Amino acid sequence: MTYARLVAAAVLAVVAVPALAEDVAYQVVNDSSSTLVGFYTSPLSDPNWSGNLVTEGNALGSGESGTVSITDGSDACDYDVKFEFEDGSELTDQVNVCDVATYTLSDGE
Repeated sequence: MTYARLVAAAVLAVVAVPALAEDVAYQVVNDSSSTLVGFYTSPLSDPNWSGNLVTEGNALGSGESGTVSITDGSDACDYDVKFEFEDGSELTDQVNVCDVATYTLSDGE
């Protein structure tokens, strides 16, 4: 095999390898006046929400914070996020979890 073909084969092999998916630890700070009972995520390309990342018994009260892990196997950075509160209200947003590791909830957002 000539050197040029060897280099071309190596380049194609590198290009063909998909990006490795990594789990993302995400900090949620609840500075709102309502208890957070639900946190859901979805890569922008996926219309389906994850399961509730706030596990039973671990709701975040006003002034509390917690870390959740996004372990969906996606290599995406851009996510839709949905927060559900004990009073029945919801908040949805789009977040780049690769650039922003903390999301702070407050009244009026």
